Amino acid sequence: MDRSLAGLTVAGVLALAGLAAMGVALSPAALAAALAGWLLYAGIVRLAVARAGLAGFGDANRVTLLRGLLVALLMPFLIVPGGWLPVGLGALALALDGVDGPIARRTGSAGPFGARFDMETDALTVLVLSALVAAEGRVGAWVLLSGALRYLYVAAGQVWPWLRRSPPPSFARKLVCVVQIAALLAALMPILASPWPSRVAAVALGLLVWSFGRDVIWLLRERDMAESPEAPYLSGNGGV
Repeated sequence: MDRSLAGLTVAGVLALAGLAAMGVALSPAALAAALAGWLLYAGIVRLAVARAGLAGFGDANRVTLLRGLLVALLMPFLIVPGGWLPVGLGALALALDGVDGPIARRTGSAGPFGARFDMETDALTVLVLSALVAAEGRVGAWVLLSGALRYLYVAAGQVWPWLRRSPPPSFARKLVCVVQIAALLAALMPILASPWPSRVAAVALGLLVWSFGRDVIWLLRERDMAESPEAPYLSGNGGV
């Protein structure tokens, strides 16, 4: 794990140097944003790995970690304009999102940690991309809701514990996540003229709200069935 973090940190520094060499005007504040974002992300991952007691980090998790580095490299463009560069970096992160899962299944390393790591990296990607879209003025500040929904959901779980349970796996949920990231990348494209960025982002946000709403309804039904005196045999731990 430590070697993976060290290697990707070096790669990130080299990537930032490469951007500067290509003439991208990265201010000290922009560089600090990338470094701070990466160190925070890497630190949280390191703590999570220690808490999970993993014997090995695994290739699939290394790919997910690389996606986190790419997201950190997007952060300077919250401060300086990037043109097509953030679109390219985000597209690469999206492409890698389709790689870590198959690697985990092929190597027999799929598990709860990897699934959660993947999901939280997806959430971070959406958060940073939505902030980029808003920062560039491509879409109104309402687009930040796309990035905030996951964290609002987690916060709600502190108030209503039944929201902390995991709904059953869903292809639709995964598809909506991919569509959300792709839509935000499309909204960032310089060639997409107004009002299309707002339209694309609005449709994607609508799908995301639907996806979260569907999960909330499923969890609410499971809670009600588990608490019903007419159905004491239901544990609430299974799917429907």
